[in-house]
Amino acid sequence: MHNYLDFEKPVADLEGQIFELKKIETGEDAVDVTEEVQRLEKRSRDALEDLYKKLTPWQKTQVARHPDRPHCLDYIGRLITDFVPLAGDRYFAEDYAIIAGFGRFDGQSVAVIGQEKGNDTQTRLKHNFGMARPEGYRKAVRIMELAERFDIPVLTLVDTAGAYPGIGAEERGQAEAIARSIEACLNLKVPLVSLVIGEGGSGGAMAIAAANRVLMMEHAIYNVIAPEAGASILYRDSTRARDVAQAMKMTAQDLKGFGIVDTIVQEPMGGAHRDPDAAMEQAAEEVRGALAELAGKDGPTLRKERREKFLAIGRNL
Repeated sequence: MHNYLDFEKPVADLEGQIFELKKIETGEDAVDVTEEVQRLEKRSRDALEDLYKKLTPWQKTQVARHPDRPHCLDYIGRLITDFVPLAGDRYFAEDYAIIAGFGRFDGQSVAVIGQEKGNDTQTRLKHNFGMARPEGYRKAVRIMELAERFDIPVLTLVDTAGAYPGIGAEERGQAEAIARSIEACLNLKVPLVSLVIGEGGSGGAMAIAAANRVLMMEHAIYNVIAPEAGASILYRDSTRARDVAQAMKMTAQDLKGFGIVDTIVQEPMGGAHRDPDAAMEQAAEEVRGALAELAGKDGPTLRKERREKFLAIGRNL
């Protein structure tokens, strides 16, 4: 059984019936219910497909935040071998919201930087729900500089509601740290590929996503502000988040049309949380293609193309 979102109730009801029937089939007084199970499974698949063909932006936001959706460490475990994490920004402290280090992707050395939200209460608190402090972004800059020194491509995994807005973070220069991280991305002379795996929130996401190729999972979101926060500012009412989500055009499909995202990575029917392995394998295929496309380009060309890509955003709208 899955953790169902509120709009998935029709599917939840059908899969609940299937679950109960299968218990009857295997109990002491077993009854052959194969035909009925198959009929319900088809109805469930059809209902799920129908729902996911017409998701609203707010429903996509719910899918992007699904607790069972694969996170940064899941992708690293699946895509990267021999991963060695590096800690600390060499200024203040270690930030567990940002995972950074070196490993191998398809046998090729890569630097990996990603935002980890955690998947239970303990890990969410440890990783601060994926909201990085200044030291996290300074750690990211340190890793990017190392990658450039050794001519190693960089892969970033974006999944955050935004940078941490606490007083301590502001006192230690949160805005400056984000700006330096964006600057480091734009100045890199090695390939940089970013993959938005869940929620890409504001400058906290952009700090590691000013890349040559920006890939985005089909049901991920990428926005300037969380819908709830936007509703609080615009309407003084956070319950109007679904209205703001509709207006912000933050889905992968919208952003592909605007030229902000280069590639949409298809997810299994029902979202990445229904089949994480298949979702991550599809992501690996797209990352593979992006790195191969960038491999033959020299440093100055990569840097120039990356800058021109971001300067061009919005000019032809």
